[in-house]
Amino acid sequence: MVQPILKRKLYQDVVDRLMQRIQTGEIRPGEQLPPERELMDLYGVGRPAVREALQTLERSGIVEISQGERARVVIPTAQDLIQQIASGTRHLLQVQPDMLEHLKQARIFLEVGTARMAAERATDQDVAALRARIEEQRASLTRLEEFLSRDMAFHREIARISGNPIFPAVVEAIFQWGSDYYQPMVRAPGAEQLTLAEHGRLVDAIAAHDPDAAEAAMRSHLSRSNELYHHIEEAQRRGR
Repeated sequence: MVQPILKRKLYQDVVDRLMQRIQTGEIRPGEQLPPERELMDLYGVGRPAVREALQTLERSGIVEISQGERARVVIPTAQDLIQQIASGTRHLLQVQPDMLEHLKQARIFLEVGTARMAAERATDQDVAALRARIEEQRASLTRLEEFLSRDMAFHREIARISGNPIFPAVVEAIFQWGSDYYQPMVRAPGAEQLTLAEHGRLVDAIAAHDPDAAEAAMRSHLSRSNELYHHIEEAQRRGR
């Protein structure tokens, strides 16, 4: 079957032309794009098409637009790129609750791997940083919102040790996407002390450069958290 030719909006053509110039190096990171009037004349389009194209590039993290200045090409970080899908992911979790199980599986898969890599690569300074994250979390025991953010910082630190900048960005994103899921576990009576103890065992395994023990400690920690969430969820259902 012959597929009909889809109509394209003018701004999409402008986006393609600008992306080609950026990708070929004609316009380099840090450089400004031509003024709107120049782009209008160059591509034969009106101001609305140019502005929508620039806004599309900004949403994609390709350019940044400051008030009163021309758009400037930037180099997106892994965190910038992942953050772009954050709102859509949280909406997906709200309208399709079964996706939470997939998110938890993805978290275990990722963090078990980063724990193993941390045990293989951690320096004395890395281990000291992990122990510092635990002490910061311990100091926030009476401030549960801060305790949760310190928990995220600990896991992000482990991912950072891997040396891959995508891993800490994904770990932080998973925390943000599943924040409604993590908060009840932190607030569960006694859960915070158990979390600190498990974090301590994990750091001990990393400090000993024992990848198998680090992997097992992380898997046990996350599996216990998931089981606790199921208990909390079941108790809430019974209480309705």
